[in-house]
Order: sequence, then C-alpha cells, then structure tokens
Amino acid sequence: MSSGRLRLALVAVAVGALAIASVASGRGALVEVDNIVLRADGSFQPRYLPRKSFAPLDFRGYVRVNSKDGSRPVPLRQLVVDFDRDGRLSVQGLPTCPPERIANATVEEARSLCANAMVGRGKVEATIALGGGLLGTGSPLTVFNGPPLAGRPTAVLHAHITEPGTQTFAILVPIEKRRGEFRYRATIDIPPIAAGLGSLTLIQVELSRRYSFGGKKRSYTSARCSDNILSTNGRFTFEDGTVIDGAVSKFCRMLPNR
Repeated sequence: MSSGRLRLALVAVAVGALAIASVASGRGALVEVDNIVLRADGSFQPRYLPRKSFAPLDFRGYVRVNSKDGSRPVPLRQLVVDFDRDGRLSVQGLPTCPPERIANATVEEARSLCANAMVGRGKVEATIALGGGLLGTGSPLTVFNGPPLAGRPTAVLHAHITEPGTQTFAILVPIEKRRGEFRYRATIDIPPIAAGLGSLTLIQVELSRRYSFGGKKRSYTSARCSDNILSTNGRFTFEDGTVIDGAVSKFCRMLPNR
C-alpha cells in the first residue's frame, strides 16, 4: 500500500473511532489530517420515536473545516452524506424548484420564487485568499425540493454571497435510495468559490418541512427507532486528494407499543 493510501486509510479509521465515541458522549466527530481540521455533528428532534412506524423528524447538522496554521483551508470539493436506514424522505405532492429558476436570485428572491418547495435552511461560510490576506464571507443557505432526476428525488442548495464579488450557487443534489445500513445517499459537488480563491469553511443546515397531500399530513424527513441509534455518515473529498470518511451516531428512544 502506498503512503498516500495508508494515510487515507488511517484517517477513515480515526473518524470511525470518533464516531463510536460520539454515541456515548453526545459530541460530534473531530479529525485532523495534515493541515486540515474537520468537525461534524448532527442532531434530531424528537428523541422518542416509534419502533416500527415513521414519525416526523427535524434534522440539524453541520460541517466545519479549518486549518491548523490559520491559512485558507484546502478546498472541499465533494460531500457525500448517507442517512440511517431508519430515516425516510417524503416528497410526494411536494412542489419542486428547478435550480435554473433561482440561479441568479438573491436569498430573499429565491425564497419567494420557490417558497412552496422550501424544505430547510441554514448558513454557509467561506474563507477567500485576497490581496495577501484572508477574507471571510457567507450567506444564508436554503434547501429546496428539487425536480426528479432519473425518477429519483433531488434537493437544491441555494446561497448568494456578495463579497468580494457577487456569486450565486444553486446546486442540484441527487438523492439515491440504497440498501443496507444507510437508506439514502446525497451527493453534493461543491463548485469553485471566488474563481478558485475560496474555501468552504461551514455548512449548517436544518430540515423541518411539514406539508399536506392527499388528505394526509406529511413530513419531508421522518424516522423510526428500531435499534436505539440513528447514524449519519459523511465522506469528504478535498482538492488535494485527501478523503475523510466516518459516521456520527446518536441515541434515540423507542416509544412503547409503537
């Protein structure tokens, strides 16, 4: 095994160990690789859930990337998120927002144009190398239900930064249904920020949409508690080839007789 592959394998083991520790401690994952410092965590409400049926769920999560020496972090290029097999996504009857509709919109314009398709919100932050120094910038983040892609659901992530120049992001995120430990996989390809001079340092999101369709109340995200644990796995790929892969797990409690 080459030294590069060995380093990445050790990273995956380190994150996995931290993920296991987070079940008991309630803390998220923290890992340092070369000059990269990555923190990730998630939570959900309510903590008490049925064992067999699915109940509405509010999900919160964040990823923070920094450097050890205070320089601009290595740019994150892709984030793949897997959600626990006890989670469920509902989009039937939910309006969609194609990314081209909001590709040039401000945050307020996007939320107005696609208000009925909004499923979550949060914020993003970035560090940009400019004039020999570093500039911090950011934007509110909005998550919309996207148009189906090959019969599968999608999400659209929208952000609008104004420093050092105006740049709008409307990223289509494919969501794949899978078998095994994790039910859904969302793949986020992160475009260059500020013509490649920027690095994403924070993604924070909350998913909490409720709606009605066919005479029934529905939730964009819902879950059950079949084994007392809900897990989220993340795979982070950086511009220099570094890959960090690991899970954060949280306890849930089973509601009796459900």
